[in-house]
Amino acid sequence: MSGAGIAFAGSKLDRADNVRSNPEQLAALQTWRARLLRLDGLTPLLTPEGGLEWGTLADAAPDSDLVFLGLDGDRGCFAEVPAPLGGSVAPPDPRVWQAMMVLDAADLATYGGARSLVDWHARHRFCARCGAPTLLAKGGWQRNCTNDACKAEHFPRVDPVTIMLVEHQDNLLLGRQPRFPAGNYSALAGFVEPGEAIEEAVAREVLEEAGVRVRDVRYVASQPWPFPSSLMIGCHAMADSADLTIDRTELEDARWFTRAEVAEAVAAADRGEAGQAFRAPTRTAVANHLLRWWLAQG
Repeated sequence: MSGAGIAFAGSKLDRADNVRSNPEQLAALQTWRARLLRLDGLTPLLTPEGGLEWGTLADAAPDSDLVFLGLDGDRGCFAEVPAPLGGSVAPPDPRVWQAMMVLDAADLATYGGARSLVDWHARHRFCARCGAPTLLAKGGWQRNCTNDACKAEHFPRVDPVTIMLVEHQDNLLLGRQPRFPAGNYSALAGFVEPGEAIEEAVAREVLEEAGVRVRDVRYVASQPWPFPSSLMIGCHAMADSADLTIDRTELEDARWFTRAEVAEAVAAADRGEAGQAFRAPTRTAVANHLLRWWLAQG
């Protein structure tokens, strides 16, 4: 399954890594023709037509850092990291969910990348090694420690998360966390831990959360998820048993759903409704695409 149609994937900007490393080229792009993505903190500002709002570099505060997002043709595109911005790992502003409903795929992907990058800079103004201030480098794709005795280089982080469909005898295992709205079920998910392969993370998370041992793990699709900066790695695995032992500290519930129940729930989600057996994730979530992929395999 390709990334087509997956939210936050598909930006049309040229990331231009060669430009990031060239201070002269970067400086040459910072003209009146450059575009500045307009943000309210980490929330996108939209035009009346429902697109991303762009300004000029003159709109940025003098003490802000400028992050190079990429090239739109021959024009540089930037985002601002205001000095007062502290970044956030809290749930996103409700306006972000509204923007997700109206932005086209390319704009949403551009915003998602910018949000992750701006948020990372706002939260990493000091060196994690020695505590000294850091300065933006490589157009915003690196920060360098200013302490000559340290000189550590820091890079924007991406946190890998496995999200997996578990199948047994043509049924799917889905779960719900306590924070989910009533009736919502989704694929199980969890962060990949240090020293762990993706396949190992899938097996461990499913065993920990639902008490199910899985095999034949395979990759299906991925999704950038900029809250604050995760990469959702969608997988499928087979279970040898349907017996569940649910970790109630992780999940409020987990259960098996038939192919017919999944198909009806996905169709209902397309209408903005809850299915008879459960409410499926929306199209903005890679879990929705995983469910559609599984149904298409049937």
